[in-house]
Amino acid sequence: MFSVKQKQAIAAIIEKALLDLAHPEMPTEKPRFILKVDGKENWSWAEILPNWNFDTDNPPAVNPWNEAVGDAMDGGRGRDAGKKPGKDER
Repeated sequence: MFSVKQKQAIAAIIEKALLDLAHPEMPTEKPRFILKVDGKENWSWAEILPNWNFDTDNPPAVNPWNEAVGDAMDGGRGRDAGKKPGKDER
């Protein structure tokens, strides 16, 4: 469930929220977390990890179905989905 772009967007929001808390027991950068999201079906789920957890030697797993659904949902605009089109995009 969720495309790589969608997971990256969710992870960025979670990381920012955690760091913005400035809790004394939290690190000041690169917080560790695992968000488990259950879909409406028992086979539909996602685990979302921090974006900094991945690099070229450890890329995120790609599920072609999730990528296709994510692209269809955002019209192929990726992380810009839901934003109003800019002057040149109208």
